[in-house]
Amino acid sequence: MPTTHKTRMLIVGSGPAGLTAAIYGARAGMEPIVVQGLQPGGQLTITTDVENYPGFRDVIQGPWLMQEMQAQAEHVGTRMLWDTITAIEMDGSPFRAIGDSGDIYEGDCLVIATGAQARWLGVPGEAELGGKGVSACATCDGFFYRGKKVVVIGGGNTAVEEALYVTNHASEVVLIHRRDSLRAERILQDRLFAHPKVSILWNKAVDQFVGGDKGLTGVALRDTVTGEISEVPTDGAFVAIGHAPATELFKGKLDLDEAGYIIVEPGTPKTQIAGVFACGDVMDHTYRQAVTAAGTGCMAALDAERFLATRDFAATRETVAG
Repeated sequence: MPTTHKTRMLIVGSGPAGLTAAIYGARAGMEPIVVQGLQPGGQLTITTDVENYPGFRDVIQGPWLMQEMQAQAEHVGTRMLWDTITAIEMDGSPFRAIGDSGDIYEGDCLVIATGAQARWLGVPGEAELGGKGVSACATCDGFFYRGKKVVVIGGGNTAVEEALYVTNHASEVVLIHRRDSLRAERILQDRLFAHPKVSILWNKAVDQFVGGDKGLTGVALRDTVTGEISEVPTDGAFVAIGHAPATELFKGKLDLDEAGYIIVEPGTPKTQIAGVFACGDVMDHTYRQAVTAAGTGCMAALDAERFLATRDFAATRETVAG
């Protein structure tokens, strides 16, 4: 029989944003429920070395960090439930989410932390060499390629920004683009073309990533005009063709931008629906870091607590007046 789970704070998503919201919500006595979704722990569970999360002098492992966050959330009173939300009702509080299991989750407030996924090329070697030279985040992993040659794949703002960022570490950066012109903003293109460490391979598509047990050694390319196959040796490859926010559930219910990210009130995690908050990569297409996701998760919990306190105070006044 399906079960209805009720809570003051319902959190959908269990990456750094969702779990930080849970920690703060639990400490505020809201007894949050976290519905974990298809990828419990978020993108960090498929990340190996993490060197930029504050508080750890040595490199840590992404899955371990998420295990610790979850344990902390549970320790202070969070209920972790394994289910995938397939439908959601946001007409008013309490908000209702329906799981794939048939269970119903009701929350007086709702925190959306469903994250975003990097778009991948889907070519041979990509999955096998993920974390072994192939990455989708230069900001996260560029430090590991100090003094080495790397390639960046893509032609939009993301690719150009990643290429420029990784010049801080790499000795040589090759941008690979399947067309003969970039889609990035002109100011970014100007900076890229002027950088002495950067070269560009036009009309080239990645055919496969080449390497073995020791990691990536090169990228096989196909010329999109002639069909000719060539190989570029490299120590690292960054796939930078954009991200896809997990917002399918919220289309037609919340305001989304042209890329599908949830629109929030500037400087806050507040959506246009009172009591519904969005945090982490589902609303952030600029930074996309674990630490910024955690920060917005904290903000969502604090704002949710204020929302409930204001609502409860108003209800009490009405009762007394009546």
